[in-house]
Amino acid sequence: MLRMGILAVVLASVVGTAAAAESSPTQGKPASSATVEKNAAVLKHLPLDDRGDYESATRGLIAPFKGEIKDVAGNTIWSLRSYEFLQAEQSPDTVNPSLWRIAKLNTIAGLFRVTERVYQMRGFDLANMTIIEGDTGLIVIDPLTVMETSRAALDLYYQHRPRKPVVAVIHTHSHIDHFGGVRGVVDEADVKAGKVAIYAPGGFMQETVSENVFAGNAMFRRAQYQSAALTPRGERGQVDTGFGKTVPAGGTISLIAPTVELKQNYETHRIDGIEIEFQLTQGAEAPADMNIYLPQLRALCMADNLLPAMHNILTPRGAEVRDAKAWSRYLDETLVRYGEKTDVLFAQHNWPTWGGEHVRTLLADQRDMYAFVNDRTLHLLNLGMTPTEIAEAMQRLPGELENKWYTRGYYGTLSFNARAVYQRYLGFYDANPANLDPLTPVEAGKRYVEALGGSAKVLELIRGAMEKGDYRWAVQLGNHLVFAEPENAKAREAQAEALEQLGYQSESALWRNMYLTGAMELRNGVRQQSGRSSADLIKALEPGMFFDFMAVRLDSEKAQGHDMTINWIFSDRQESFALTLRNGVLTYRDNSRHANADATVTLTKATLDRIGLRQIDLPTALKQGDIRIEGDGRKLSELMGMLATFTPSFNIIAP
Repeated sequence: MLRMGILAVVLASVVGTAAAAESSPTQGKPASSATVEKNAAVLKHLPLDDRGDYESATRGLIAPFKGEIKDVAGNTIWSLRSYEFLQAEQSPDTVNPSLWRIAKLNTIAGLFRVTERVYQMRGFDLANMTIIEGDTGLIVIDPLTVMETSRAALDLYYQHRPRKPVVAVIHTHSHIDHFGGVRGVVDEADVKAGKVAIYAPGGFMQETVSENVFAGNAMFRRAQYQSAALTPRGERGQVDTGFGKTVPAGGTISLIAPTVELKQNYETHRIDGIEIEFQLTQGAEAPADMNIYLPQLRALCMADNLLPAMHNILTPRGAEVRDAKAWSRYLDETLVRYGEKTDVLFAQHNWPTWGGEHVRTLLADQRDMYAFVNDRTLHLLNLGMTPTEIAEAMQRLPGELENKWYTRGYYGTLSFNARAVYQRYLGFYDANPANLDPLTPVEAGKRYVEALGGSAKVLELIRGAMEKGDYRWAVQLGNHLVFAEPENAKAREAQAEALEQLGYQSESALWRNMYLTGAMELRNGVRQQSGRSSADLIKALEPGMFFDFMAVRLDSEKAQGHDMTINWIFSDRQESFALTLRNGVLTYRDNSRHANADATVTLTKATLDRIGLRQIDLPTALKQGDIRIEGDGRKLSELMGMLATFTPSFNIIAP
């Protein structure tokens, strides 16, 4: 079965997550004196009395949204009420004041007028949904993560604007929080009838599926840390993700294939009376990606290529490393082509920027930021510095960049991004032979604990480090002790307390989320759960990708000594695949057949989809004649018996 990761955002929630998180019995400890002192220092060196972003975040508000969104079963999948604690003006000791600021800004939700004909629905999901009013209908940009949230956003729009039909949908890029709600705003029958066009960058369908398949189970689990999906909301819990509140806790993910794919660097289309120029930015924030310019309205949509914060070059949930240099160049191309012709810049997270000079400065500053991350990292690695040393050295952005709100590390961080650039160019290995064949965390932990004088002594050292406010050292010691003695309750609690204080101090929403999720799991253990899947995304899985994922699921140790050849024929698509299991390795050739296969399996793509969705199992499909096997039918059962089923409940913070 396909296990979906997230998204781009990350899709880090499961049905019932929100309610479960809010009812968690764990209550975090208070902020320590060291944390209180560190957070108080933030108040002194950042201009928190600057209200410019608050004015931008509220500008054009037509109708606020502060409620909840439910699924068909009546479960709450989206709630801004759980963030009412953020109404307090003064940040608590347990939240970095800078993070508190953007967390408050991201609670400003509702229907907003951006400029003539352009409206945004903000605060209905992790991302924004943008609506352009055409001559006869609506053009929807990025219909959110799930159908329920996009439908609720469109309903509020219709309460205050003319009820025109949706005539086009634009997916700016291939992350699920920007396309998963498409069926909430359009009917596929209207798309097939030509009443609705769907625009997307080239390679969109391939990327929407592939990013979440092969490492999807691990991404899903890691994303739970990144978004703190299972952590309680509150002053001692999850407050934000840096570019939105969180992801929906349930709902229906959908996908409709584009009718128009943009493949040129720049393409202009006239959609319902609105001239739209698309700028492809493939490989910037997403593998399939584009910006949108509206010349009649002098408005520029930057998709996710620009946030009022630093983005991730490598997401903590895991993905392919992005190219910071290419990202910087795309921003410069945008500045050159559209900078003098833009009065308002909006993106698919957070709030817009108005005024030509402000837009040009923002584009130039973010261009410089990503160029610095790339070039400074390369400079330092060529001096022989390791990833950890580079991250420690790059504590500040150069010049005035450090003093801009829109370069703060709310989502991505300078430390993490520097290590990502190192990985892109040199890989994970730092060239020190001592790190060629390191011990596993468990074995290293046992040896460290022994060398330091035993668990009681290590616990004493952890407590001593915490009393000094040296939490980074405390968690390194605690990590060794927990991995050496995972059942040691005192060790787990000490490590949880140290992680918690680092979370309270973090300006980055994601770092806070990861620290606090680790602390929660040390105290409560890992919640057993299954991943979420989407019928539309599974149906979009091409047969070749299905066999690629089958090879990932194969337990090679079980498979050794069971060599076989199987032909797979998809009768409805006139496609054939020749699978070979040899040396415990599964490979295949497309558009090919083995001359003397052990077995030949004939089925339709629809039957494969039903099996993937667990609507039917293999024996039933065989009995009903949905699958026909020629040759040795036992080979297929034998192969299926060697496939592992992944669950996203593996340990992270402890062995």
